[in-house]
Amino acid sequence: MVGVLALAALSLSAAQDRQPSKQTFTGIVTDSMCATGDHSRMQMGPTDADCTRACISAHGASYVLYDGKNVYTLSDQKTPERFAAQKVRVVGTLDAKTKTIQVESISAAK
Repeated sequence: MVGVLALAALSLSAAQDRQPSKQTFTGIVTDSMCATGDHSRMQMGPTDADCTRACISAHGASYVLYDGKNVYTLSDQKTPERFAAQKVRVVGTLDAKTKTIQVESISAAK
């Protein structure tokens, strides 16, 4: 019985160790159609923020974070609207397979 409990405790500990840890990501909130933040091809509005919002509402794109190198899908698709085309800090956990950040918070970056 003690051996079974010890094995269960080790299994639980190993599973917890594999859970991704929170990270902070910094980048520009944009949309999946203009993922690198270059809105010159789409020009769905007079500003990059307008283009981002239009791509989301009119073309079914998703809010993403572009850090200058990588594009990450954001699990929260409501909060990023107010940060469209702005530099932000996103706190969350990254699913490396899907390149999706499980968002805990989004705030303006300085």
